[in-house]
Amino acid sequence: MRAALVQLNVTDDPAANLPETLALVRAAAEGGAGFVLTPECTNALSSNRDRQRTLFFREEADPTLAALRELAAERRIWLLIGSLGLLTDDADGRFANRSFLIAPDGTVAARYDKIHMFDVNVSETEVYRESSGYRPGSRAVLADTPFGKIGMTVCYDVRFPHLYRRLAQAGADILTVPAAFNHLTGQAHWETLLRARAIETGCFVLAPAQTGFHPEEQGKGRRTHGHSLAVAPWGEVIADAGDEPGVTFVEMDLSEVAKARGRVPSLGHDRLIEGP
Repeated sequence: MRAALVQLNVTDDPAANLPETLALVRAAAEGGAGFVLTPECTNALSSNRDRQRTLFFREEADPTLAALRELAAERRIWLLIGSLGLLTDDADGRFANRSFLIAPDGTVAARYDKIHMFDVNVSETEVYRESSGYRPGSRAVLADTPFGKIGMTVCYDVRFPHLYRRLAQAGADILTVPAAFNHLTGQAHWETLLRARAIETGCFVLAPAQTGFHPEEQGKGRRTHGHSLAVAPWGEVIADAGDEPGVTFVEMDLSEVAKARGRVPSLGHDRLIEGP
C-alpha cells in the first residue's frame, strides 16, 4: 500500500495553519496515498498557555478536525491526524494532546491521548513542562483497518519501549509516532529511537514530524527537527522527509511484518525476571 507523511511547519495560529495542512493532505491523496499522516500539534504549536486557551476548541467544535474529516471523506482516505491541542473539562484546566484516526467516510475510527509528557531540561535555555498544560492519557490504543492494525502513539512516547511492545504483542502491524521533536534531541536520538522501535516489534513505524522554526505571537517560538521517517520492520529507513515542509510517499508491503517476526520471534520470548 502507499502511505504519505505530511511534514508541517505550523505557527501558534490554528486558522492560519489549516489551509497549508489541507493542501498537503490533498496533494498526498492525489499522489495515490490511501493512508495519510500528519504530525503532532497539527493545529498549532504554542508554549503560551493563556493563548492556547483562546485558540483551542473542544473536540466537537474544533475547525481543524472538522475540515480534515471532511477532506478524508471527500478523498476516501484513511487519515491519521497526528495530534490536536484541545480544550477539556478537566478541573485543572489542562488540555488534551489527542491523536485521531479518520476513516474514509470521515468518521473518527480511533482516538489516542498522548500518555508520556515531555517534561525535560534539554539545555539551560531549552526547558519543557508539557504536563503543566496537557494532562496525560492512560490508555494504549490499537485501531483495526482493512490494511492492518495500527498502534497509535505520539512523540515522547517513543522513549518508552514497553508501550510499543504491548501494542505489537496485541497485534499491531504499523506503529504511528507523529511528533514535534526537539531539534537538539532530534539530531541525537530521533532516527535511532524509531529504528529501535521497529526492530524490537517487527512493525512498520510511520513518524510524520514538524520541522523548522515555529514563531509565536506571544512567546519565543521553538525549533523542531523535521525528518519525518518511515522505518521497515527489519529496521531500515525507507523514507526521510528532510528539513522542508511537504509530502513524502512510502510504499509498504505488510507481508514484511510477518517475515521480520519469523526471523527473530522475540515478541514471544518474554521471561519473568526477578530482582533487583
